[in-house]
Amino acid sequence: MTASPDYSNDPVRVRRAKIARAASLAQRIGYLLFAIAVVLFFIGFFAGFTGGLVTTIVVLMAIGSALLAPAIVAGYAVKAAERDDLENGR
Repeated sequence: MTASPDYSNDPVRVRRAKIARAASLAQRIGYLLFAIAVVLFFIGFFAGFTGGLVTTIVVLMAIGSALLAPAIVAGYAVKAAERDDLENGR
C-alpha cells in the first residue's frame, strides 16, 4: 500500500482545502435552512398560514439559496481541480 503524498506545504492545496471546508459548511447550513422552511410550511399548511410564518419561510428559503448556490459550485470546482491534479500528476 502506498502512502498518499503530503500536501501540507502546497499553498494551492491548502487554500483549496479551506474552500472545500467552507463550501461544505455552507451546504450543510443551506440544506438545514431549507429543511426548517419545509417543516414550517407543513405546520402552516395544517395549522394555518400567518404573515409572520410566510415571511419566515421566504427568508429561510432566500438565505438557504444564497448559501447553497455558490457553495455547490465551489464544491464541484474543488473536486474538479483535485481530480485534474491527480490525473496530471501534480
